[in-house]
Amino acid sequence: MIYITQLIYIQQGKEQVFHEFEDVAIPIISKYNGRLLLRIRPGTESIIYSKDEAPYEVHLICFDTEGDFGRFKLDEERKKFLHLKEESIRSSLLIQGHAL
Repeated sequence: MIYITQLIYIQQGKEQVFHEFEDVAIPIISKYNGRLLLRIRPGTESIIYSKDEAPYEVHLICFDTEGDFGRFKLDEERKKFLHLKEESIRSSLLIQGHAL
């Protein structure tokens, strides 16, 4: 089992475009033995410390194998909507790990 944590930073004013991409991408996760475990949109009141700006959203996802994650990234349906991701996400930080 691998775990993916993603910090997502949105282009100002592109939140709706981002949500359109997520509406397509999130259901595809389960096609590849993946599960969305947590999706949060942290408000400023919930952040105790941040060296830089807070992310718009934080996702925690798990996949049975690294191969499953790789196949998810190559999914043809998801690829059709990558232009929405590219338009709306300014940057993201993806952290991959394993449960201890």
